[in-house]
Amino acid sequence: MIKVALHQAEFFAHHGFYPEEQLIGTRFMVDIEVGFIPEQSLESDKISQTVNYEELYAILDEEMKNTRKLIETVAQAIIDRVKERFPFVLFAEVTLKKHSPFSGPVKHSAVTISYQKA
Repeated sequence: MIKVALHQAEFFAHHGFYPEEQLIGTRFMVDIEVGFIPEQSLESDKISQTVNYEELYAILDEEMKNTRKLIETVAQAIIDRVKERFPFVLFAEVTLKKHSPFSGPVKHSAVTISYQKA
């Protein structure tokens, strides 16, 4: 099994349930990890035999630009795009963290969505 991951990819986006969140925007951090079993030996040193993490970042970047009310919806859209682009992926997990304005100290709120190929 090979795992490819990006950790703490940072984006400024306008996701949020409340209109003010969508207007003002905030900082988000995204962690993504995908796993697969290579169909061929990696000895050929070809990027086509793995999950290209630049493409993973591009998926994150594009989906973070699509304003949504729920960060759960954003995380699911990322998973769906990864499954579409890399159908050989056996599992994927996305954690989306958001700096939320609470009255007390909270580092961030977060959701995690996981996918496991049946």
